[in-house]
Amino acid sequence: MMVTTTFSVFVFAVALIVTDGSLGTGSDTGSSYSYDLSNSSDLRKLYNSKVYQAVWLTRPLEGLSFQKGILSHSGVRVTLADGTKWLVHKGNNFGKSSQTVVVDARHMSKSWKVKKTKNFRGSKMVSDFVKAGGANYNLLFNNCHNAAKRMMQGYTTVM
Repeated sequence: MMVTTTFSVFVFAVALIVTDGSLGTGSDTGSSYSYDLSNSSDLRKLYNSKVYQAVWLTRPLEGLSFQKGILSHSGVRVTLADGTKWLVHKGNNFGKSSQTVVVDARHMSKSWKVKKTKNFRGSKMVSDFVKAGGANYNLLFNNCHNAAKRMMQGYTTVM
C-alpha cells in the first residue's frame, strides 16, 4: 500500500512539473518567439556582459498558487555592470537552439521568491550562465532546477 501511495504521489508530481513548459513569464511554448533583443550586436553584447550578482529564484508553476520543492520553476536573475537585470532560465520548448534562455527581468511576475544570492564580482559572463543551463531539456535529469543549481555553482558546462 505504501509503495502504491508513494508511486501515485510521484506520478502526480511529474504530471504537475510537465506544466513547467507552459510558463507565463518570459517564455514561449514553441510556435512563435518574442525577443527582448533582436539586433545581433546587442545580443552579442549581452552574451559577453559580466555578471556581478546572481539571484536564484523560484516561483509557482503555471496554474498553481503555491510552490513546494520541485513543484516550482527555477531561474537565475543576473545583474550586469550597468545595473540591468536579466532572467536566465530553462524549460521545455523555451528557445530554438537552446532551452536555456535569457529574458529581460521586467517580464517577471511578483510571485518569484529568492532562494539564494551570490556575488560573482564580474568573474562570469551571461554566456557562462547560458552554458551552465545547457541547451537540452529533460524533465527528470536536466530541468530548470538542475540548471539554476549549476549556474549558481559557477559551472560553465553541463555536468
